[in-house]
Amino acid sequence: MAKGEIVTVKIEEMDFKGYGVGYCEGKPLKVRGGILGQRVAVRVKKGKKGRAEGEIVEVIERSPFEVESPCPHFGECGGCTYQNLSYENQLKIKKDVVLKLLEKEGIKDFEFLGIERSPKVYGYRNKMEYTFGTDREGKKALGLHRKGKFYDVVMTDKCNIVDEDFTKALSLTFNYALEKNLPFYDKKTHEGYLRYLVVRKASKNGELLINIVTTTQLKHKFDDLVELYRSANFSSTLVGVLHTYNDSWSDAVICEKLEVLYGRDYLIEELLGLKFKISAFSFFQTNSYGAERIYSTVREFAGDVSNKTIFDLYCGTGTIGIVMAPLARKVIGIELVEEAVFSAKENAALNGLENAVFIAGDVSKKLREIKEKPDIVVVDPPRSGVNPKALEDIVNFEPEKIIYVSCNPESFARDLRLFVDKGYAVKKVKAIDMFPHTYHVELVGLLEKS
Repeated sequence: MAKGEIVTVKIEEMDFKGYGVGYCEGKPLKVRGGILGQRVAVRVKKGKKGRAEGEIVEVIERSPFEVESPCPHFGECGGCTYQNLSYENQLKIKKDVVLKLLEKEGIKDFEFLGIERSPKVYGYRNKMEYTFGTDREGKKALGLHRKGKFYDVVMTDKCNIVDEDFTKALSLTFNYALEKNLPFYDKKTHEGYLRYLVVRKASKNGELLINIVTTTQLKHKFDDLVELYRSANFSSTLVGVLHTYNDSWSDAVICEKLEVLYGRDYLIEELLGLKFKISAFSFFQTNSYGAERIYSTVREFAGDVSNKTIFDLYCGTGTIGIVMAPLARKVIGIELVEEAVFSAKENAALNGLENAVFIAGDVSKKLREIKEKPDIVVVDPPRSGVNPKALEDIVNFEPEKIIYVSCNPESFARDLRLFVDKGYAVKKVKAIDMFPHTYHVELVGLLEKS
């Protein structure tokens, strides 16, 4: 396959990043936007490390699994990848991807508990970051990035993975911005005022937080917009409206200064009977209902922990540790980001938990300073997986159980192999669909000392 050549392939499988994979001249060709079962003409371009990737020039034969997408933005918006597949087929693809990666690493003789459906298939997201910009025709828009494009924005006012409160906040804000003739930020020139609209909702607790992100290039009072929000017929309770200032050139929501325009700067969510304070910039799982399924699985895999010490590594805002603390003798959480550790301590206090300790620092370094020995170690690392030094230290503690939570099937399978090579056996693996209509999947694995 030469770069620029157009070849015809059938998509025979999907990879863990949502690419379709076909074979040409016996070699794999990754196809962005390809769907299992399609026959497509593909323009070849070389990917990283010599691997071939390609883009679809023409769909010659539709996939037998393809359905009409219920979302009018699908195909143009870059948010979802699987809206044109039935939910059952989405689950099957994710399950097959996980099993293939585990097989590739030689992980066998374990109980695979299948893939659990998201409790909500539509309207499940509790957070959205909308971008102010222009669409491909140059018209003002507020929504998500167009598929594969950095500058273009799609007006996603009919998105079905959020509930009506998000759509209502988006429409109110967009119409207000047009009425006031407020300039939208231009990422090419770095000029303009309105940058992002961030909406967070406590799905289970019914609280709503709206954050308007702007530059400092203009002075504007949002009092009348706040009143519009307050008088809107939201299904949830509006607890706060915020104004964040962000002059950074990077395409990210960065807080350089925060003003509370109304109410408070956080909301309270409940998971498994425990309360969590979520600030405007706190990390929290974006599917609250799915998060409960992950944490319930961690509890199930841990078993009776009434006399156990648990290490919660890469603990973030401490959600897993806090979920385990009411059942355990002691929980020690370690996280690099100090702000996240502050939130973890705050949430432990909010729930009256005195047996949960959270430490700020590099996991691999802090593990060598701790004198206590864990009975169970829970790891929920970043997508890159467990730091090799930290993995070595975990094994040296000789915990009876290791529970591995992951959002990346590839690093999950790789790290399980490393634990197996160091004397642990994979007992159970469960996949949980946290993000319907995307290629993402969450995994929980149980390892025990051989």
